[in-house]
Amino acid sequence: MSFTKTTEQDSNYNHLEKMSVAELLQNINKEDQSVPKAVEKVLPQIEALVFQIVEKLKIGGRLFYMGAGTSGRLGIVDASECPPTFGVPYDLVIGIIAGGDSAIRKAVEFAEDSENQGWKDLQDYNITEKDVVVGIAASGTTPYVISALKACNANNIITGSISCNQGSPLSQTAQFPIDVVVGPEFVTGSSRMKAGTAQKLVLNMISTTSMIQLGHVKGNKMVDMQLSNNKLVDRGVRMIMNEIDVSKDTALALLTEHKSVRNAIKNYADGRK
Repeated sequence: MSFTKTTEQDSNYNHLEKMSVAELLQNINKEDQSVPKAVEKVLPQIEALVFQIVEKLKIGGRLFYMGAGTSGRLGIVDASECPPTFGVPYDLVIGIIAGGDSAIRKAVEFAEDSENQGWKDLQDYNITEKDVVVGIAASGTTPYVISALKACNANNIITGSISCNQGSPLSQTAQFPIDVVVGPEFVTGSSRMKAGTAQKLVLNMISTTSMIQLGHVKGNKMVDMQLSNNKLVDRGVRMIMNEIDVSKDTALALLTEHKSVRNAIKNYADGRK
């Protein structure tokens, strides 16, 4: 299969520096509107990967995201949101970025070019066959990610990928590839734009769907969320009030006693039996 980096092709727009602010915003927005449509085309591939993730998490496995630069940061963002949103342990979904944690804020030169560091980083977590590793790279050519997935394949570890170029080396390496082809960026080669948005949408789908399948949502509510600030406590109180028809004071007392929306509702129901 021939491989073309559509993410590196020339923008559909030129002379950006001559555009007004309004024109720039309108044209960026116009390009962004194509992203959800591109994601829609790969829903079957996302489904296949999510199925694997859920099966592994059910038997005690973990989900790893690996990437460099923007892709790595997006993986870390999605992983870091799972514990507060769904009440899962911080080591259930893990984001790894080339260059280590310092690369979250500042680019580490040539970190993404290493062909052995990715697997070493995974070994630091004592990775096993129960785990799933998803490589994220807009270009689909990042050595750090590709080499890590190759090592996972050799060690019977399920691999997935998120790329924005059809038939990339990364996609050909992953067992469950997802290619969201969004085309040229508004600023040529700036894959933090449409490609980054596409990756974020797919990551949202993967983690949210997996957590729902694992039982961390009731109805449409985040009943296992961590009560880490006043806003979330208030949200929890309202969830309890709506679910079991009690006053605000009673709901707050239940939440304070049982420490989670799920436990508050369950214990109230058990007490009424």
